Amino acid sequence: MSFENNEKAAGYWRENLRLVLSLLAIWAAVSFGCGILLVDVLNEFSFMGFKLGFWFAQQGAMYVFVALIFVYVAKANALDKKYNVQED
Repeated sequence: MSFENNEKAAGYWRENLRLVLSLLAIWAAVSFGCGILLVDVLNEFSFMGFKLGFWFAQQGAMYVFVALIFVYVAKANALDKKYNVQED
């Protein structure tokens, strides 16, 4: 990866780090928040025959994590194009 100057490199990594931290915050909120902290509230609802809090703790957090991987790929590719460091 070759940047035109150090300012563009710093901007790229600043935006990339912001993206990663925001996606990790979403993942933490879903896995810890929905699977542990809000489990009693969510268990009042059912999803596919299971209590919703149990479902988030066992399955939902993994689905969200996989979805966040695809979101990161799309956003990282757009960021690469923005800074002209994409792979050809």
